[in-house]
Amino acid sequence: MREKEMIFGIRAVIEAAEAGKEIDKVLVKQGLQGDLFNELQEVLRTHEIPMQKVPVERINRITQKNHQGVIAFTSPITYQRLDQLIPLLYEQGKNPFIVVLDGITDVRNFGAIARTCEVAGVDAIVIPSRGSVSVTADAVKTSAGALHRIPVCREKNLKEAVVYLKNSGIKVVAASEKAARNYTESDFSVPTALVMGAEDNGVSTEILRISDELVKIPQFGTIGSLNVSVAAGILIYEVIRQRQEKAKKER
Repeated sequence: MREKEMIFGIRAVIEAAEAGKEIDKVLVKQGLQGDLFNELQEVLRTHEIPMQKVPVERINRITQKNHQGVIAFTSPITYQRLDQLIPLLYEQGKNPFIVVLDGITDVRNFGAIARTCEVAGVDAIVIPSRGSVSVTADAVKTSAGALHRIPVCREKNLKEAVVYLKNSGIKVVAASEKAARNYTESDFSVPTALVMGAEDNGVSTEILRISDELVKIPQFGTIGSLNVSVAAGILIYEVIRQRQEKAKKER
């Protein structure tokens, strides 16, 4: 990562956060203490910026500058607020189509999914602020610039975000290989949020439990599952197909 995408030092990070700069996450060396560090923690809490405590050796590998045990990674985009975006979509007369990514950590998969979302006209991508990929320069590059063009909402609590979508009249459909229903049997012509999970664990149990429907992509080979970006592409274009078919019938 280029150093222009990072901020070093406690005071510099505090000032950047207070100024509203989009910060992806902050690494803090283990054992850091003091009044200034306490102020940093409070500022990060207020602005809901993830903080991770790590051995100082990890920070030293990233930079040799005087980092004071604190380094912040800035985001190349401005994250959107889900509770502001959804009402706006309805006001614009749109039929909302949201893609929720639960626990995906591979930046290449994230970039590929974002690229498909942008091409397909998905209204927004939702990611959790912890335990997930975020929008970095590498992600933007992998997405072929799509992450500069599609709204991304980074939510502190993904379960609460899904509940909000449901309460906003959006049907939440989670992809799961254990589902009984094939993806083509679901009605995607209504406002829809597709939930895609990490390749190792899939969609988390708590999200599966509150989803309106679970769907699967039929498998005929011996490998356990599809790559998540490929699976996302199949499901996204099924939504588009159904909506186009419905539009034809209504003409």
